[in-house]
Order: sequence, then structure tokens, then C-alpha cells
Amino acid sequence: MTSTTIMAPKKYTWIALWFLITAPIILWDAGYVLMRPRSMEGGDLRWLWSGFDTYERIDNVYSVKGYHDKAGFAPAAAVSNLVETSLNLIYIYRVYISPRNTAPIFGFAGAGLTLAKTTIWVLQEHFCGRCSYFAGRTDFQETLKFWIAPNVVWFTFCSLIVARLGRDIASSLNAYGTPQPEQANKRVHNE
Repeated sequence: MTSTTIMAPKKYTWIALWFLITAPIILWDAGYVLMRPRSMEGGDLRWLWSGFDTYERIDNVYSVKGYHDKAGFAPAAAVSNLVETSLNLIYIYRVYISPRNTAPIFGFAGAGLTLAKTTIWVLQEHFCGRCSYFAGRTDFQETLKFWIAPNVVWFTFCSLIVARLGRDIASSLNAYGTPQPEQANKRVHNE
């Protein structure tokens, strides 16, 4: 295999589906946060984000209070969401539309950023003493449905994507980085 050989990236339907299904959800969420206060109760763009009523009520990060308190984690995460989703969509483009052997790097980076952000989001909640979502929550069903389950799903899929694409990247690096026995012998004799 020469260094100019271009290999088509492996296609994983489940990864493409995950990226395609989550992209509009992530963009909707990021849009809500970045368009506040217009996206909030009483805002002129509220109709686009009427589904956030529950999150505004139960999660301080999404609430009017969080907005007025200038809680910075949600806007920072929203900007990160835009980067992650862009990387994920570049992966899909480079796998299915204009195949490039660099595609796994984009999917790996996008899923890795999402995994890191999800982990930080959960750890932040733990270390702030349950200051945003769990503040005053006693309804376990609501907590399970709106906080635990989504984070478990996001963490699981992103972990699986990072592992799968990480193996593909490592395999490609090994294929290109391992000299053939005759090349290794020539290097040893020439040094």
C-alpha cells in the first residue's frame, strides 16, 4: 500500500442514523439556548421551542432564572453542540457523498466531543450539589425520563461510536505505519 492509496471509509449505517437523527434535536436545543430570551416563554420565537416548557420548569439551566443568572454552561454547551454536529455531518458527507479516508476522524472527533460534554454536564451537576436539574426534585419518574435516560442514551451511543471509529483509525494508522519486512531491513542496514 503506497502513501497515495486512498481507501473508501467503512460505512456504518447505525452511526449515520444516529448522527442524522440527533442533528435536528441538537440544533433545536442549541437554537433554544442561543436565541434566549426570544425562545423563552413570552418571546416572539417561542412557537419554535414550545416543547421546552418542561425543561424550563424542571432544569435551572434552561429556566428563565438560569438565563437571568447568566448561567454560562448552557450557552457554552450550545456552541459546542454546533461544532459537534458540524463534525458529525462532515463525517456523513465524507462517507456517503464524497468518500474520503479521513471521514472517521470527523465522526470520532464529533462523538468524542459530545461524550466529553455529556460527561462534564453530569459531573457538573454532581459537583455543584445538584444545583440545576435535581434542585428540589422528588419525582423520580420525571428525573428518569428527562435527565437520566437521555444522558445514558447519549453517553452509550457516543461511547460506541468513539470505540468503533477509534478502532478504524488505529487500523488505518497501523496499515500505513508498519513498514514491510524488506523496508525495515533496508533501514537497519542503511543506518
